[in-house]
Amino acid sequence: MKETLKILLTGANGYIGTRLLPRLVDDGHEIYALVRSRSRIAIPEKFQSQLHVIEADLLNPSSLLQIPIDIDAAYYLVHSMSYSQKFSELEAASAKNFVSRLENTQAKQIIYLSGLSNEALLSRHLTSRKKVGEILKTGKVPVTILMAGIIIGSGSASFEIIRDLVEKLPIMVAPKWLKQLTQPIAVRDVLTYLTLVLGNPACFGQSFEIGGPDVMSYKDLLLNFAKMRGLKRKIFTVPVLTPRLSSYWLFFVTSTSFTLARFLVESLINNAVCKENRIQKLFPRKLLSFEEALQLAFSRTEEDWVPSSWKDSLSGSTLNPDLSIYVHVPKFGILSDRRIIPFSCPVEQVQKRIWSLGGDRGWLAMNWAWKFRGFLDKLVGGIGLRRGRTHPTRLKVGDALDFWRVLLADEKNQRLLLYAEMKLPGEAWLEFEIIPQGTEGTLKQTASFRPNGVWGRFYWYSLYPFHALIFSQLAKSLAKG
Repeated sequence: MKETLKILLTGANGYIGTRLLPRLVDDGHEIYALVRSRSRIAIPEKFQSQLHVIEADLLNPSSLLQIPIDIDAAYYLVHSMSYSQKFSELEAASAKNFVSRLENTQAKQIIYLSGLSNEALLSRHLTSRKKVGEILKTGKVPVTILMAGIIIGSGSASFEIIRDLVEKLPIMVAPKWLKQLTQPIAVRDVLTYLTLVLGNPACFGQSFEIGGPDVMSYKDLLLNFAKMRGLKRKIFTVPVLTPRLSSYWLFFVTSTSFTLARFLVESLINNAVCKENRIQKLFPRKLLSFEEALQLAFSRTEEDWVPSSWKDSLSGSTLNPDLSIYVHVPKFGILSDRRIIPFSCPVEQVQKRIWSLGGDRGWLAMNWAWKFRGFLDKLVGGIGLRRGRTHPTRLKVGDALDFWRVLLADEKNQRLLLYAEMKLPGEAWLEFEIIPQGTEGTLKQTASFRPNGVWGRFYWYSLYPFHALIFSQLAKSLAKG
């Protein structure tokens, strides 16, 4: 039985952190979850006694003073793959601040999940991840580094992008980098390794490459995925697609942002294959094959049980991680469209419709118009509609909802507030509120826009007749009996 530890978990609301947290709690550990915004982490009632939330920013050293001195170990699961061109500097600064603070605690181990970086020529992303590991090792606290390539799991960027490519394109004209080799690993195996190395002296000061049992080219990876889905696909590789053109191609075809597409394309210059397998000697176990990892990911997706998704991450967003600053819609300088519609059907029915908007279900009224607006957003470098949503009926603060971000999802008071992440000459909010009146109620729907100068006002008024029709139809569809 493992010793009960006090653990600092950074990136607790990220893709890996969200899945690792319940495992650590189930193992009996006391967790200090470090997040930039407390509103973005939900604490299940059964975790209350073992979980403490620390609201801090790794770029702000003074905020890290909240980290308890008596922690035993820390997970470093953060990165800064943002729109900033200085992401490597941000990652380095975060790591330095983290090491400086950990120096003044009783921590005996830092566990860092990095990317496979065993080649001489690395992409900017992998170079930065490698540098972070080197910075973490400059401190007195022993570091355990796990280096993984493609991680396959429901909601992972790799899985979702592969699915987009295979299911949408019968024929692909792809860059020559698809000939590079990769060694995908199931997210379940990554999480297992992250827990196995915890508190293990044999892992202190060690770096391990982790990968699944299958090695294949990226092209074969796509074709194997298609075969599993019963799809016939043709892929032709050509040498003329530059990294920028390849990034645009990936951006328009999949739900990824251009920033993430650029990082992924740049990383394809490297073979992502393990050159050593020492971790299997420490922890002999059978790893899931690529096919088994895909089957598990699909079963989770089909069951609508996706604990975390890369789409909900704010790392590629221009928004402040503290979403609470956007919750209060300004009262002055605002242009708005408000619809107040009484309804006679059960309140729960209207609320369910509101909480199910977007994603595969669409927007109930004039869905073609929403899709066209998403297409236009993509053309100007926005995120478009392909991002969808993680769960078809559940929403929480911070979730992505097509080109919106959830700021407030108050089921008790029946209020949903969204903030636009599309490219706009201003800021936009969309709010839904139900006012119960006995067995019936009233729906209040408000679209608010704060224009950025003259161009912002021109945008609003020139499109107002079109917006008025869309918002009117949406409100009526939500409130229908």
